[in-house]
Amino acid sequence: MNVTKIFGIHAVQAAYDFSADKIKHIWVDSQRQDKRLLPLLRQLQSLSLNIEKLDRKRLDKLTDGKNHQGIVAEIELPSVHSEEELKHIVGTMHDMPFFLVLDQVQDPHNLGACLRSADAAGVHGIIITKDNSASITPTVCKVSSGAAETVPVYQVTNLARTLRWLKEQNIWIVGSIGETEQSIFNTDLNMPLAIVMGTEGTGMRRLTQEQCDFLVKIPMVGKVESLNVSVAAGIMIYEAFKQRMQ
Repeated sequence: MNVTKIFGIHAVQAAYDFSADKIKHIWVDSQRQDKRLLPLLRQLQSLSLNIEKLDRKRLDKLTDGKNHQGIVAEIELPSVHSEEELKHIVGTMHDMPFFLVLDQVQDPHNLGACLRSADAAGVHGIIITKDNSASITPTVCKVSSGAAETVPVYQVTNLARTLRWLKEQNIWIVGSIGETEQSIFNTDLNMPLAIVMGTEGTGMRRLTQEQCDFLVKIPMVGKVESLNVSVAAGIMIYEAFKQRMQ
């Protein structure tokens, strides 16, 4: 069992809302009785958990001095799924497939934000690389606001091979890069789809680009050279979502 500690009212509330069965232990500030914390405590008490009251100094020690807002929880982290599980899901899907692929995205904040956008737009799963990628961590869970529990994350060893296999399943691969003329807003995305985003800074690797059926960019008129990868992924995801809704 892969367990870890999370802290803060928002993070623990998200754990209660989306994965209450994975909360194993709760520590709370014995002196804190504010209006934000008490409703959450009442919810947690309904789970028959071991809720331990500590003084603030001991809570500070549990969280290495970080801002815990008077509550710490030990939780079982969401599972990362295998390539075989991805193949099983794709082979049994009834809906039009919709995946987000992250090519060596290493910042856990970006993965968490991508999960949150993916959940909101109905993405069926996020595919990440085994090496040089962020995986499910407490930071990812906190940033995702519960989406780490609702959106499966599939970890693959060889991304180029996985993309080739997805294409064999009639899923179109669209990659996002700045060095192309095709705008995302002028591209038909209403099809079985996997959107590929490159890593922070260097973008997609060459072998990943070569597996894309087409490459698109997000038009920009300002002076910055690129968007944060999670922001760009959100734009791409929602353009596809909009077209599917229409």
